[in-house]
Amino acid sequence: MAGVSDKPFRLILAEFGCPLVYTEMVSAKGLVYGSRATLKMIDLAGEGNVAVQLFGREPEILARAAKTAVERGAVLIDLNLGCPMPKVVKNGEGAALMQEPSLVGELVAAVAAAVAVPVTVKMRSGWDGASRNAVQVALVAARARAKAVTVHGRTAVQRYAGRAEWDTIRQVAVALSSQGVSVIGNGDVASPEDASRMLAETGCQGVMVGRAAMSNPWIFPRISAYLRDGTWLDPPSPSERLAVARRHLDQAVHWEGEERAVRQMRKVIGWYVKGLPGAAALRQEVSQIREAEAMRQALHRYATRLH
Repeated sequence: MAGVSDKPFRLILAEFGCPLVYTEMVSAKGLVYGSRATLKMIDLAGEGNVAVQLFGREPEILARAAKTAVERGAVLIDLNLGCPMPKVVKNGEGAALMQEPSLVGELVAAVAAAVAVPVTVKMRSGWDGASRNAVQVALVAARARAKAVTVHGRTAVQRYAGRAEWDTIRQVAVALSSQGVSVIGNGDVASPEDASRMLAETGCQGVMVGRAAMSNPWIFPRISAYLRDGTWLDPPSPSERLAVARRHLDQAVHWEGEERAVRQMRKVIGWYVKGLPGAAALRQEVSQIREAEAMRQALHRYATRLH
């Protein structure tokens, strides 16, 4: 969720009942070396339960970065073993670590020894179709004192293409059932029914929602109600979607400053109105906007046209 799970986004999700939100993946080296931009990514002031996700491949650096994150309010440290992007894996970080299980153990152990909060890992099913080694990596992480393992049912080579396969998640859940380590399933959960089916088919203890939450905070109360007692909550109306888009814009301006917020919200507003009549024209309009008030006015005019 790099470029998505910033503070305004997390605040909106928490408002809608998401029990645990994650930061974008944060460079461990950036934190240790005091990068201003990286430190801003772990500005957790005014938030509740936030996990900081770190990436890196040096045990000492990750341990020091984890301490900094906890000092800033992180309730959990998550180690990224899943990012498939070339600029990350070329440095042996992110999903590239699926090819080095022993190093994963060193990283988890170093971070777990450095902080008092839970340490978890987020991984892929493997590097490619010929090396689906999530079970092996999960066992290594568990023995190194990871408290939970999140498995995305795609390989690194797949990135986000095709359908996620959940059988690897099931295999990890079986392998860790006697370890006292929770397994969280991830991949193609876009509805309450998807979440229920993942829990039933894989035996995992929790579900992580990623891309389906982009400008869709309603997915969390809808999943919660469905899992609790089968209640089906209606999707949001267009007016509800636009009201939250405006609130998201206001949060972004408050926390990020107008210039940065407007740039970010050009794409975010597009997500909020996806599938609505005239959405393409609105996306085109906001792509040219440079001021927050102009963006608010564009949303107001669009809402008026919908009515």
